[in-house]
Amino acid sequence: MSDLRQAYRAYLDCLNARDWDRLGNYVDEGVTRNGNRLGVCGYRAMLEEDVATVPDIRFEIELLVVEGAWVASRLSFDCHPGGDFMGVAVDGRRVRFTENVFYRFKGGKVVEVRSVVDKVAVEAELG
Repeated sequence: MSDLRQAYRAYLDCLNARDWDRLGNYVDEGVTRNGNRLGVCGYRAMLEEDVATVPDIRFEIELLVVEGAWVASRLSFDCHPGGDFMGVAVDGRRVRFTENVFYRFKGGKVVEVRSVVDKVAVEAELG
């Protein structure tokens, strides 16, 4: 996919559908996240763990900017994590938060992810 906007939206559709078998269509085998090499298997394991903790999580684009090989996105979440979430006792309560994330694409696939989740918003919302 030459259009990174389209490729990114297809990637999020894959995540929201929990179609892990297709993840390799969007994520490169050498993918890194915040400097750690995960590969597709490690990236999948990370996402599966996220979904186990937050079964109703949906990746929704709030802001999207594409420049060169980079996609910058602010994702918004409105969900009900079970138990602890990012070190905060949530226990199924509704939580709204955002993630600011940068993706570098190569050959139509994600090769690098730089991500910061707004943990302060989660803590503030739950008091």
